[in-house]
Amino acid sequence: TERRAFLRHLAPVRGKRWVVYAKAPFAGPEAVLAYLSRYTHRVAISNRRLIAFDQDGVTFRYKDYRRDGVDRQQVMTLAADEFIRRFLLHVLPRGFHRIRHYGLLAGSARKASLALARELLDVTELPSPGDPDVPEDFRPPCPCCGGRMIIIETFERWRQPRGPPDATATNRKTTP
Repeated sequence: TERRAFLRHLAPVRGKRWVVYAKAPFAGPEAVLAYLSRYTHRVAISNRRLIAFDQDGVTFRYKDYRRDGVDRQQVMTLAADEFIRRFLLHVLPRGFHRIRHYGLLAGSARKASLALARELLDVTELPSPGDPDVPEDFRPPCPCCGGRMIIIETFERWRQPRGPPDATATNRKTTP
């Protein structure tokens, strides 16, 4: 059966002496997720931490975790070449990826792998969370924040504006 095949697949790793060190996070799993999310999709330093760039170098804010209270926020100035050197330590070499999906979530086999896992675990697929009574939101996403843009004005296709509209133009519709 499929279950036996799965157990045979796991057999070679059962002989390994695994060393796993894991303990419960102090602030709960949400804190771990928040911590990881700050690093997986971000640049080494955000613009809001940069204070100045001048002939003295690059001045920025950082947190000194050895200190508590108001002293935790510190300011540092580095020479431009040293700042760039440290920044480039966070750039991955060509061909490396920050996030990869292995196992059940690996690219092209994802759907089939998840279906097989559900079958082996005797779990039915969950229904999609979408409510059929609620229409989908087809508004375009904002290129800056990803939120949905609000349409404030549309132009008819047959007469696209090429400059400032004249006072007699009737093809404009204003949406509330």
